[in-house]
Amino acid sequence: MDSPQFPAGPSAHHAPALPSPEAGAAPAYDVIIAGCGPTGAMLAAELRLHDVRVLVLEQETEPKSFVRIVGLHMRSLELMAMRGLLDRLLEHGRKRPAAGFFAAISKPVPENLDSAHAYLLGIPQPVIERLLEEHAAGLGARIRRGHAVTGFEQDGEGVTVHLAGGERLRARYLVGCDGGRSTVRKLLGVGFPGEPSRNETLMGEMEAGVPYEEITARLATLRELPHPFWLRPFGQGVYSVVVPAGDVGDRAEPPALEDFRRQLRAVAGTDFGVHSPRWLSRFGDATRLAERYRDGRVLLAGDAAHIHPPIGGQGLNLGVQDAANLGWKLAARIRGWAPEPLLDTYQAERRPVAEDVLDNTRAQAELLAPGPGPRAVRRLLTELMDFDEVNRHLIEKIAAIGIRYDFGPGPDLLGRRLPDLDVKQGRLYDLLRGGRGLLLDRTERLTAGGWSDRVDHVADPTARLDHPCVLLRPDGHVAWIGDDQRDLDEHLSRWFGRPAG
Repeated sequence: MDSPQFPAGPSAHHAPALPSPEAGAAPAYDVIIAGCGPTGAMLAAELRLHDVRVLVLEQETEPKSFVRIVGLHMRSLELMAMRGLLDRLLEHGRKRPAAGFFAAISKPVPENLDSAHAYLLGIPQPVIERLLEEHAAGLGARIRRGHAVTGFEQDGEGVTVHLAGGERLRARYLVGCDGGRSTVRKLLGVGFPGEPSRNETLMGEMEAGVPYEEITARLATLRELPHPFWLRPFGQGVYSVVVPAGDVGDRAEPPALEDFRRQLRAVAGTDFGVHSPRWLSRFGDATRLAERYRDGRVLLAGDAAHIHPPIGGQGLNLGVQDAANLGWKLAARIRGWAPEPLLDTYQAERRPVAEDVLDNTRAQAELLAPGPGPRAVRRLLTELMDFDEVNRHLIEKIAAIGIRYDFGPGPDLLGRRLPDLDVKQGRLYDLLRGGRGLLLDRTERLTAGGWSDRVDHVADPTARLDHPCVLLRPDGHVAWIGDDQRDLDEHLSRWFGRPAG
């Protein structure tokens, strides 16, 4: 059924089902997105910023109801600020220190982290999914729940998408944002190599029946126990609980509270009186990466392209950042101004980022493993993290603010995201809300010229920037640095196509 709770935008009307199109028929949509999780909703919103006709298909009839707290890291918070969403998220979340991410090794937060949002935002997963879905629908994306993609064929003009129940829809592109068991990826025949799950872990949120001081005292005696294992307070008596699953229960079935109690007693000698669970789940340590992110007119994003253990809380963030990278590029292709190689830079940029995330979760899993060897390495890394450079590097890695895309030779800032800055017009990120490029010009003599329909120009000699001018892509990454108009024009053409007129 169509999602009824969102205001109708320019493409969000509740129209009757379209007749089944023939291959080669004119597409009714520019993009169909399979999956309305955070990645799919974020991508839909990014596309709608450029007036792309978007349909999001979600097989679940209702949004998730269980309350699971997820963490938004610095780079995701920056992207939310760029799109004007951060204040709404802050109303529902709780700020936490930007530390303790890597293998749960507790160290102080380094001073002067290079972000205006140097914290972790804990927020209920249903809330972030609802806000992103409302954002997409408010911009005009059409969202249909209870509709699963069961097949598709692509040709030179578009993709014919088959739905359960026999309906067929036509779009110029299809993007699979349908999770780790992605139907789109499987139908596309894209390999998903990696390691299968070897260890199962129970994870949930619940209240504890003993005082916090008693819990911390008990945990202090259990430092050498098999990992991952922890009880972390959320406030008001609620704890995040992670404990090895052992041989508890059927892997195909969600765990019960008694499974947690049994495993806590086996590992810690007490179940801490846990009760009143908010949500309970089981996860494995499978680690896989799609061989490619694009095949013709079909693309993959989020968990459909990569899965890994939730160590460090990177999964949701990685998917949202995929969407921010892909959205403007796919829109540019559809709007007709994209340079030919632009859409291919999505895989070229994001797949190495996912490889790095998979590697750091593998490393963290080893550091959390039982046995004298992993424990010795963990003790050594704990010592090394007393050095500010090491601690800072690992935090920036998990928080994704250390990413540098390969744009060729140039200053270190080239290919990195530009932190939020004060400019004469306000905050820099506020100027990126429309999903356009931005020329930040301290010389006051350059121009976006024939690209002004795609790139905004901000002349501000007072901007706190170590370079004369920078060209920002819609995702906030620095695409060019310099002060020469001819050189700028070449890079405008590289990223934003031919000038108008």
